[in-house]
Amino acid sequence: MYLCTSDRPDLEDFLLACIAGGVDVVQLRDKQLDARRLVERAELAAACCFAPGVPFIVNDRPDVALAAGADGVHVGQDDVPPALARRLLGPRAIVGLSTHSPSELRASISEPVDYISAGPVEPTPTKPGRPGTGLDYVALAAATTRPVFVTGGVRPETVAALVGAGARRFVVVRYLTEATDPEGAARRLASAIDEAVARVQGQAQAQGPTG
Repeated sequence: MYLCTSDRPDLEDFLLACIAGGVDVVQLRDKQLDARRLVERAELAAACCFAPGVPFIVNDRPDVALAAGADGVHVGQDDVPPALARRLLGPRAIVGLSTHSPSELRASISEPVDYISAGPVEPTPTKPGRPGTGLDYVALAAATTRPVFVTGGVRPETVAALVGAGARRFVVVRYLTEATDPEGAARRLASAIDEAVARVQGQAQAQGPTG
């Protein structure tokens, strides 16, 4: 479970609550802050993630990731090229890349990234104007050899269909950022993911080997 959040006044408490609820990766994505303030907030987020051993990622800005001591950076199709991010942050950093179409998915194979994101599966306010990719794209991305995080509309009630399409890693934004009880919301989502994965695995075992 991969939390993507913008800055917020209660950033420290929010992140600690989400991590306590089961979040495995945190990304700070804020397009409004100037560089100096973004570094300050990224340093705070990095400190929250350090003790529990949760990887911390900065969106778009490898320079900010480097200054804040982040574990890596996530870039989009129109951001800093992954190769440059890798050069700036080094071989041990985590570098992620967004993909939204089969052509971008194919192109990502040659990029020096550790994971890709696929989506948004359904339209989302965090990506205004971008249509949903649907479950077929989830299945296509899940068939690749790289770790894939599915984005767009991840909620307990949507997880079963996403897992059925092959998803095992999930980026969550609004379900946690808009929650009045983020720790409880994270626990509910983590439980839904675990149950959906266990169900699919149980069905596969019941069917036995084929061919």
